[in-house]
Amino acid sequence: MWCMAELTPEYVERMEDVLRLYEKPLDPKEPVICLDEKSIQLLEDFRPAKPSRPGRTGKQDSEYVRRGTGNVFCGVEPQAGRHLTWVTKNRKADTFAKIIGRIVRAYPRLKTRHLVMDNLNTHKEKSLTDYYGPIKGKKLWKSFTIHYTPKHGSWLNQAEIEIGLLSRQCLGKDRIASLNDLMGRVKAWNRKTNRKRVKINWAFTIAKARKTFNSYKDIY
Repeated sequence: MWCMAELTPEYVERMEDVLRLYEKPLDPKEPVICLDEKSIQLLEDFRPAKPSRPGRTGKQDSEYVRRGTGNVFCGVEPQAGRHLTWVTKNRKADTFAKIIGRIVRAYPRLKTRHLVMDNLNTHKEKSLTDYYGPIKGKKLWKSFTIHYTPKHGSWLNQAEIEIGLLSRQCLGKDRIASLNDLMGRVKAWNRKTNRKRVKINWAFTIAKARKTFNSYKDIY
């Protein structure tokens, strides 16, 4: 079950803004992109694992060696089935700024790109102006129409569904020992998923939200 935050006017306003965006038909001139990050713990087997084969159950020792952490930026254009996945060392402000630059290159020569994100403190214009400089950073930021999910409402970001797909289909329960191994896996998964044009069928609308959350009927 979802643990809902208090339905304040700000929460409702942001929720309905995101849901209104999702209800719009696909428009290549104004793509809707959802973005989120997933931190990955890098672990190496202490003793070599024995893979399964006919007549033998696979085995993995309970001991492991920590090899630091990595991060995956998961971007998705849900209606188009386009997936943008990048492995990074961290999710710091300068790394976020680089990812924004990559999204612009992936969607060039557009007046705007709708970007859905949560309220992480790095998801701000300042991250871009600090990294690219005030002129280029501001220009890049203004090439997006930003849609923040409500605080404690990140479930409204379809990139969380994308992270779930990545976790199940790409990462699984395997131990990944290095950033290079993680990059290889994610790159292969991203290529396969884009080839299939896997879309997200988002069914939660403003009408359903108003019916579900009767407690905010007086707000709208």
